[in-house]
Amino acid sequence: MKILSELSTGKYTKSQLRKLYSIAPTNINEWIRKYERVDLMNTRVMVETKDEITRLKALQKEIEPLKKLLLKKDLDQLVHDAYLEVAAQKLGYKNVLELKKN
Repeated sequence: MKILSELSTGKYTKSQLRKLYSIAPTNINEWIRKYERVDLMNTRVMVETKDEITRLKALQKEIEPLKKLLLKKDLDQLVHDAYLEVAAQKLGYKNVLELKKN
């Protein structure tokens, strides 16, 4: 089928083909299932240059230490909260909020 072949080349998106041939939105997906062209279902083509790939790798490297830092901060906050709970109990307060008020 011509429409599926045009979709498989990446020349047109499903939306563009629908408009070009004035067909209903569900027709293309029905044809994809009928002709067992599952490879065309929700296909997305991304073109990346070497610069983009290099930039993505650099950003991914930046993300890792930030994730670790955020995890450490979260753990530090949990420890801090636990200390406050223990302190509140030992000092005879009902809860941490009461301790903080005084």
